[in-house]
Amino acid sequence: MTLAEWAAIDEDEPGELVDGVLVEEEVPNYIHETVVTWLVALLRAWVSARGGLVGGSEAKFAVRARRGRKPDLSVYFPGRAPPGRAPLIRLPPDIMVEVVTPTPRDARRDRVEKLDDYAAFGVRYYWIVDPELRTLEIFELGADGRYTHALGATEGRLSDVPGCTGLSVDLDELWSEVDRLAAVQSEDGDE
Repeated sequence: MTLAEWAAIDEDEPGELVDGVLVEEEVPNYIHETVVTWLVALLRAWVSARGGLVGGSEAKFAVRARRGRKPDLSVYFPGRAPPGRAPLIRLPPDIMVEVVTPTPRDARRDRVEKLDDYAAFGVRYYWIVDPELRTLEIFELGADGRYTHALGATEGRLSDVPGCTGLSVDLDELWSEVDRLAAVQSEDGDE
């Protein structure tokens, strides 16, 4: 399958394009989706006030010649934006975010495969949020086209977020939200 064919498939057909093959996407749970929406609200409030944009998880990015990815969310800083109606985005965002799901295959995809793909695409900052490990990692793209580890945190209020002057990320608040949801699921007998 080509990138153009992948971009043209019905929006109800899930999957990312890896080396010309449509592969199954992660199956997010409610905790994953809660973390994504929390991050969307945080990043949208911060970047919208500056004239930037935040996109959701169904946006299709042509990250390599035969690879297409759909990150959990993407951020374009002010003055940069993809064509609004294009089915396939070729302009790398400033930030791509992945929230890790608790399966080894998905963790590997987010931590290894997408790290390489997003660097090759030219994404300036790659955020990996892991609700199970309670970590936020931010990688910054270097002049050599490879990521360096710019930030790793597990708790507290972060006010010095790489590339995001004026953004404050309260990890304690985020993990509290995850705990609240996990407690409700435990009461219902679901895990």
